[in-house]
Amino acid sequence: MSMLRKRLVEVALEWQEKFGVSPSITSSLSEYDAAMLVGMTESEYSEYMKPKTAVSKGTDFMFNGIRYQVKANRPSGKPGSYVTMVPKATNYEWDKLLWILYDKNYIMQEAWEWNVKDYIIAFDNVKRLSPAHYRKGKCLYKK
Repeated sequence: MSMLRKRLVEVALEWQEKFGVSPSITSSLSEYDAAMLVGMTESEYSEYMKPKTAVSKGTDFMFNGIRYQVKANRPSGKPGSYVTMVPKATNYEWDKLLWILYDKNYIMQEAWEWNVKDYIIAFDNVKRLSPAHYRKGKCLYKK
């Protein structure tokens, strides 16, 4: 695990402890973790991301010619904070979607992959997605 990732998580958890709500780091962490899951090195990810902006429609990163969209959830650990709804892709300008579920300490618990065609067939007409929906994809990681 990257030392920088570890420090970011420590600061976010310290912030949550002091102020009640963690800073919004789940998106950044999940994109980094997804890139590592698919085999990108940290230096490749760094070089790819440096010229990017925080708002990139459709594709969060590209590796080996594949466009990846990343979605993630992280419960705070407070009563009632378990994950029942997962984010749905709002466009299909990607080749593969990765969904990552973290625990309250930003430790990856699960990661699931969907290709765009199967995702559209399975979820285009579904209004509300749950973890059970994404768990029907290809498992990339399960703790």
